[in-house]
Amino acid sequence: MLTQTLEEGRKLTDEALERLLPAANVRPVSIHQAMRHSVFAGGKRIRPILCMEAGRAIAGSLPAGIEELGGALEMLHTYSLIHDDLPALDNDDLRRGRPTSHKVFGEAIAILAGDALQTQAYEVLSRLKCSADARVKIIEEIARGTGTVNGMIGGQVVDLEAERTKPDAETLEYIHRSKTAALITASVVTGGVYANASAAQVENLRRFAQAIGLAFQIVDDILDVTQTSEQLGKTAGKDIASEKATYPALFGLEQSRKKARALLENAYEGVQSLGPKGETLKSLARFLIERES
Repeated sequence: MLTQTLEEGRKLTDEALERLLPAANVRPVSIHQAMRHSVFAGGKRIRPILCMEAGRAIAGSLPAGIEELGGALEMLHTYSLIHDDLPALDNDDLRRGRPTSHKVFGEAIAILAGDALQTQAYEVLSRLKCSADARVKIIEEIARGTGTVNGMIGGQVVDLEAERTKPDAETLEYIHRSKTAALITASVVTGGVYANASAAQVENLRRFAQAIGLAFQIVDDILDVTQTSEQLGKTAGKDIASEKATYPALFGLEQSRKKARALLENAYEGVQSLGPKGETLKSLARFLIERES
């Protein structure tokens, strides 16, 4: 069942992205080729799938047009990866098993490709097939989740500033909750908003997403030291080499695994009120915590 959910979610997302992104032969071709190079490099499409399944859990069936919201979220996620891989930040040559954007197109086009994906995402969000009130809430939620205050950019800044230091547990959690969990949280919450979730349902979805978002990054940290580059589709061990702040570095592997499992239980509690309609979200949470790549 979960395998089917993941496959259908990927397919819906890729079809939406194909419709929403400029074709590779549209002028100027260099930027559109760079955008598509990174967007269609693969990836699990976790954020769009979480968004769509949150919408399904609230509405009882997949809300019409929600895949375009998922596509916009994937554009924003991909923009963050392009910029994260740049020499000025993590300086990585491999992403999703392919050469990173700046290795193929050069730094200038890579920077602009990330910028363009972010811009394109907000154009898509402005046209979502939901009420005007819902669109505004969705845009606000995503802008906050990718911003500087407890959002993705803020987390990236603190992560950079923490390099070659040994941050305390509070700083490490701030980095992970902001850099990774904030966009995951926005994905789940906006899926619920798109499906007309009540205020109480939105807060339950937020609790669920905040827990799995932090657990997702803890598992990423674990995999970075236990898996190969081929298994991960990106350079393994870079966090160790650059002395980045990670859960295994601070707490060790076993304590990190315990923390991820405890967060999974918190996530379950967040969607308990949904009853059977929350089972797919629980399965997705378990998949994210138990994955090996």
